[in-house]
Amino acid sequence: MQTPHRPLRILHCFRSPVGGIFRHVRDLAEEHSKAGHEVGILCDSSTGGSYEDRLFDQIRPYLALGLTRLPIQRSVTPSDIAALWHSYKEIKSLRPDVLHGHGAKGGAVARIIGSALRVNRYSVARLYSPHGGSMHFDRRSLAGQFVLRLERFQERLTDALVFVCNYEQKTYEAKVGKPRPVARMIYNGIADSEFETVPTRSDCVDLLYIGMLRDLKGPDVFVEAFAGAERLVGRPLSALLVGDGPDRDRYEQLIVQSGLGRRIHILPAMKARDAFTMSRIVVVPSRAESMPYIVLEALAGGKTVIASRVGGIPEVLGVESQALAAPGDPGDLARIMATALTTPGWHDAVMPRPEAFKAAFSAKVMAENVLKLYGELLGDDQPSPH
Repeated sequence: MQTPHRPLRILHCFRSPVGGIFRHVRDLAEEHSKAGHEVGILCDSSTGGSYEDRLFDQIRPYLALGLTRLPIQRSVTPSDIAALWHSYKEIKSLRPDVLHGHGAKGGAVARIIGSALRVNRYSVARLYSPHGGSMHFDRRSLAGQFVLRLERFQERLTDALVFVCNYEQKTYEAKVGKPRPVARMIYNGIADSEFETVPTRSDCVDLLYIGMLRDLKGPDVFVEAFAGAERLVGRPLSALLVGDGPDRDRYEQLIVQSGLGRRIHILPAMKARDAFTMSRIVVVPSRAESMPYIVLEALAGGKTVIASRVGGIPEVLGVESQALAAPGDPGDLARIMATALTTPGWHDAVMPRPEAFKAAFSAKVMAENVLKLYGELLGDDQPSPH
């Protein structure tokens, strides 16, 4: 990996240690630590559970700057003032060269505190990766106007914007405006060890959903589409929902009320590759996304992926892919499910070619491009401030 001329102290800031943002930061931390840089994480202390705690345990050996957790609320509240003050004291003591914020709250923390450090003549690069977040707001709503104008204002505190797909960058330009700071598109990537086919168990189910159990991710669309696929196939099917979230109980009730209690089961969150052993087909029925890792992980594991035509997913599967369904349309999703289940050779005909896929979505490529950007912002010949 090409690196800046000196080891960097890199601190990633984000709110909730769950989902794609957490995965993205863990991959960057591991790759950059292996390249000789010191990395740390600052995130919320009130979210995440035992599964996330195990993930933190796995990444701790790569966190030379440690793990800092403190309360960070999802919405904008007066408590943000206290959170910023505590974050400022923690971050100042770590003396980072790079503050990289992920998501709306993480981006605010990194940029506001980075700017405060600069007032004190401290040299630090301030970066922001939206990861969807604020981009899901509607410009026509009052909340959307407030959030998107806040995004525009915070560009004054930003040295670089990093987008994880072309869709995210175009959405930012449409809703916030053409970026004034440096803007770079760098695809999410996954580790080389994940580009290995995951064998499917003999007692596998037909269809698998993995992700947060919340409406934005579309579990309800999955359940309705499952029922439609059964009718099209003409036989009972089986499925699993794997994940946790605020709407878990409601989805359990939906499954029972739909008469599918014996054919669809819910399991708690687990490693994606463990879940992949339970089915050959992974369904991503999201109503909105940026660049979901689960699509990359499933393809790398040799699984068939059926997904909504949202966010950066068409950039992975192909804009004209037969595996893409209209978002929020259970009928269209059911049609594709039934076709994938009944058409011999459908996987090989529709899924991306493994070689091209790996070349575009490797964690090493992602980490190298991000690190190169850090070096550009700081200047390769810039002396260390420490």
